[in-house]
Amino acid sequence: MSKTQITITQPDDWHLHLRDGEALTSIAPFTAKQFARAIVMPNLNPPVTTVVQAVEYLDRILAAVQGTDFEPLMTLYLTDNTRPDEIIAARKSCFIKGVKLYPSGATTNSDAGVTDIRLCDKTLEKMQEVGLPLLIHGEATAPDIDVFDREKVFIETTLQPLMQRFPELKVVFEHITTKEAADFVTESTANIAATITPQHLLFNRNAMFQGGLRPHHYCLPVLKRDTHQQALLAVIRSGNAKFFLGTDSAPHAKSKKESACGCAGIFSAHAAIEIYASIFEQQDALDNLEAFASFNGPDFYGLPRNSRTITLKKQEWQIPESYPLGSETLVPFLAGQTINWKLA
Repeated sequence: MSKTQITITQPDDWHLHLRDGEALTSIAPFTAKQFARAIVMPNLNPPVTTVVQAVEYLDRILAAVQGTDFEPLMTLYLTDNTRPDEIIAARKSCFIKGVKLYPSGATTNSDAGVTDIRLCDKTLEKMQEVGLPLLIHGEATAPDIDVFDREKVFIETTLQPLMQRFPELKVVFEHITTKEAADFVTESTANIAATITPQHLLFNRNAMFQGGLRPHHYCLPVLKRDTHQQALLAVIRSGNAKFFLGTDSAPHAKSKKESACGCAGIFSAHAAIEIYASIFEQQDALDNLEAFASFNGPDFYGLPRNSRTITLKKQEWQIPESYPLGSETLVPFLAGQTINWKLA
């Protein structure tokens, strides 16, 4: 018998872009309404590279979600020049929970990213020593690599050698998109985990080209072929505790998505847990949703599970065509479409 209502421990989002300024004020309340905590990405312009900058950003986020119990979990942006003493300071802080690796040029505001991971070895050694996780955007960015192979090549050329050098480093392989990534995490030791987005579960690369170019389905890492989508769906059906919820919700103004640039990023924070619930139900895996959304992430990060609960009701509703983004307009994931779970 199909369920008409589910109550689960309040979930967390382990990969989120909140932006800054007017955009932050517009979008942060969506996440605060659903999630107790979220790992906040540091790829602002300029990026959040120091503990001092992270404190200042934290204050701006808390102002945007005033009146809620939402807890932002902050990260630092790894550069070629990040020093081990910054890692010590981050670990001593109570609010910085990871350091983000963007290979230079991999995605939005990644120009300050790492040019050669070996330049970071002393810093990574300190992270391994103090237990601060490395959160990886896992794509090889050399211009001669096929865009659909960037994750696979990164595993072979960067991630496997990295884990040989630092076998006890805690690593979250963010927004995995391929069978190779799913297999790598599944077969790895307990200090390696991964997040999976709703778009990579729901769509394959056909979605970007149906009825013309679909810029609102364009994200990085880019959607992959059906065999990879099926591998990710198999992961959530399996209930493997090494995988957890990370939306990678990343807002861009409609004018920037529907432009010559076609900025990469999909905004899903407006209905994230409802969309995941719909996906898990389609896969006959609704019983696995709570662990994926609410248990596996805090367990990996060494944080307590949330004590509050949320309730989702089986109820059809239509996602709005747009939301405000400061003075601009934002087109959300699945705009105009009907989904069948609603946060009570």
